[in-house]
Amino acid sequence: MKWRVFAYALVAGLACALPSNAQSWPAKPIKIVVPYQAGQGTDVGARYFAEQLTKVLGQQVYVDNKPGAGGNIGTADAARSLNDGYTLLMGTVATQTMNEFLYPSVGYDSQKDFEPIALVAMLPMVISANPSFSANSVAELVAAAKARPDKIDIALPSTTARLVFELLKEKSGAPLFGVPYKGSATAMTEVTGGQVPVTIDTVTATRGQVAGGKLKPLGITTLKPSDLMAGVKPVSEQGFPGFEVTAWNALYAPRGTPKAIVDRLNAEVAKILAQPEARQRLLQIGFEPAGGSPADLAAFEKRERDKWGPLIKAAGLKGD
Repeated sequence: MKWRVFAYALVAGLACALPSNAQSWPAKPIKIVVPYQAGQGTDVGARYFAEQLTKVLGQQVYVDNKPGAGGNIGTADAARSLNDGYTLLMGTVATQTMNEFLYPSVGYDSQKDFEPIALVAMLPMVISANPSFSANSVAELVAAAKARPDKIDIALPSTTARLVFELLKEKSGAPLFGVPYKGSATAMTEVTGGQVPVTIDTVTATRGQVAGGKLKPLGITTLKPSDLMAGVKPVSEQGFPGFEVTAWNALYAPRGTPKAIVDRLNAEVAKILAQPEARQRLLQIGFEPAGGSPADLAAFEKRERDKWGPLIKAAGLKGD
């Protein structure tokens, strides 16, 4: 009898403690796992949000880069973390909707292991080349590839880049060859150095190289021209109607993280995205600000999974 009373008291005590713990959050630094190399588009955006969240939460929010296996290593690590609100994930279209179709095992379940917090931003992709490369557009790239088969390599630093590449090959019939890289930094070094002529990456990773004269843009993967890359013609307007692939970043927490913490983070992200100076800064680094509720993110993620899963299967794509 005494044991039962003690057990009931313990359960009641724990139940009462949960809201209190959530209310006292955060009481220590918060980690955002970025499953890619430092300097990649997702990393740049995550560092900006970490800086802004540090200001409003009163605790340091920092980025922990854990690259590898197309984002699977870091994402799996985040999934296994304590659900106490002190580990978050900056997930992507690849980690949350593509990789499960590309790899036999990713080490996590994107639909069951995470609490969606907020869609942070959309990141259009850009096909760009070394300035010495002969083509000045995607249409010219395709023509050049058909004229000299087996000779044009394209650096692919991410899963999304690979999907852009495969779609371009499918729609154009051009004999292009993809060269996988572990991240943007290495790929950019190879392309700007002339070892590989072409790359596909986010606006965030590309725009600075274009501004510095180290790359020239051939096309952007939005349906319509984007202010993020003014003057760059969409691939969809270069003979490939309907061509659209947009990367995205979203904030997640391990499954079971208290709703009060998830809601607080969602509210803080919404406030950040509503600030004119924050929106301007995000646009400067190549992000189109997004937003929405946790439910909105869950629904968006499902639409993306339903969109990319069949395409990946039909193309027979596999993770490297």
